[in-house]
Amino acid sequence: MAAARVEYITPWWVYWLHNIPHLELSLRARSSEFNPTDPGYRESLLFWALVIAVCAFLNLLLVVIYLLCFCCCKKEEDTETKKTGSCCVTWTATVSGLLCCAAIGIGFYGNSETNDGVYQLTYSLDDANHTLAGIDTLVSGTSYKLKESLEQHLLRLNEIFAEHGDYVQTLRFMQIMANNVVAQLSTLPNWQMTSSNLSLIARQASVIEYYRWLSYLFLFIFDLVICLLTCLGLAKRSKCLLVTMLSFGLMTILLSWASLALDTSSAVGTSDFCVAPDKFIMNMTQDHISTEVVHYYLYCSQSLKNPFQQTLNIFQKSLTTMQIQIQGLLQFAVPMFPTAQKDLQGIQLLLNTSESNLHQLTALLDCRGLHKDYLEALIGICYDGVEGLLYLGLFSLLATFAFTAMVCAIPQAWKHFVARDRDYNDIDEEDPFNPQARRIAVHNPNRGQLRSFCSYSSSLGSQASLQPPGQAVSNAPVAEYMNQAALFGGNPRYENVPLIGRGSPPPTVRWATESKSFL
Repeated sequence: MAAARVEYITPWWVYWLHNIPHLELSLRARSSEFNPTDPGYRESLLFWALVIAVCAFLNLLLVVIYLLCFCCCKKEEDTETKKTGSCCVTWTATVSGLLCCAAIGIGFYGNSETNDGVYQLTYSLDDANHTLAGIDTLVSGTSYKLKESLEQHLLRLNEIFAEHGDYVQTLRFMQIMANNVVAQLSTLPNWQMTSSNLSLIARQASVIEYYRWLSYLFLFIFDLVICLLTCLGLAKRSKCLLVTMLSFGLMTILLSWASLALDTSSAVGTSDFCVAPDKFIMNMTQDHISTEVVHYYLYCSQSLKNPFQQTLNIFQKSLTTMQIQIQGLLQFAVPMFPTAQKDLQGIQLLLNTSESNLHQLTALLDCRGLHKDYLEALIGICYDGVEGLLYLGLFSLLATFAFTAMVCAIPQAWKHFVARDRDYNDIDEEDPFNPQARRIAVHNPNRGQLRSFCSYSSSLGSQASLQPPGQAVSNAPVAEYMNQAALFGGNPRYENVPLIGRGSPPPTVRWATESKSFL
């Protein structure tokens, strides 16, 4: 195949997918030849989709068992184990997020490659359809002109040249040549059915590709949103958000497996076609197009003879002969029959138009145009299309791994949050670094004041029991007393200072407690 067509070489990934075992649902091996009309072949493609469906079921079953075991089995953990679990949750979430982003990037690339391949296929099919429709239009238009329009001119000229036998004989000869051209044009293949089939295939491929591309785009956005919201729930320690993302994570795993099954079946079937496309096309067109014509367009080698060359040669020779006859009549018959000039010029214009149509028809019937469209369609679907499907399959696998790890990490994070909240509740509420104490002081200020007052009272009692009995009369100098009174701005709470001059530490703790209790 590579030797026959240098421009198209089957890529290695197509051969690799083509060599995957093809098994029916009864586990019986069958041929990997592309034949979508065969039920056995369709079963062989469905077999791999079912295998992936079984893998999806096992994956979801293991995840559900893990979640049930995690919820039912409760055990006390020491501080070191809690730190290790927290670190494990953090790293699992980080790696899962990075893996999810990488999967989405690969998926975008694969989706774009597949879309490019299908677009190139549909564009080539439309171009080939335009060529075939142009051939049919030229053949039908030329035949009509040579049969209907030419006949009208010849009937009028026969009436004009009725008395001149030589001119009438020339007109009969031209009629025979025109009928011969029409007969030769009728031997050309009728491309109407082929053109309709190509148009239908291109239209269906465009519609299917549009919805496929849009579905994957929504899937990428959905995966990215779930990944970001899960990371946000872990960062904010939002239990409600984590429970919601746990449900959506399981849904994402199921969608990833479903997309993998669809991509695998499509890639294997397309690869079977790309290994031997010529054989499939010849089998599909053998009912309404000759094998020689199909072979000519599929291979387009210089050694192959154009099957339409004889028809085109007869067309060219007949037009040349008819043009010579018209030139002679214009030169010799018009001076004798001036009324024949209009019809003779009409025939000459018709022959000139037919000759132009002949050149266009020769170019369209040449194999190079249709063969180029055929190669572009093959390259689009077999290179970009299959390669994009492989990247989409890789995206599905990576997304499955990422969301499986993320779903398994969510319960561990939940348990870690619950344990941390319980540890906060066990800490002394008077601890200024305890978040629970801060929340109590904010939401219940009376309770906070009560606790402060109780602490103040207890501290007064303890300090009174520890202090030695104070002197009844202060011996502090009057100047020192006045300095202290000026220092405290005349505040009556600090006018009585019995410890001045006794070397005792300033009662800063009591002042702070007292000021806090009366705020």
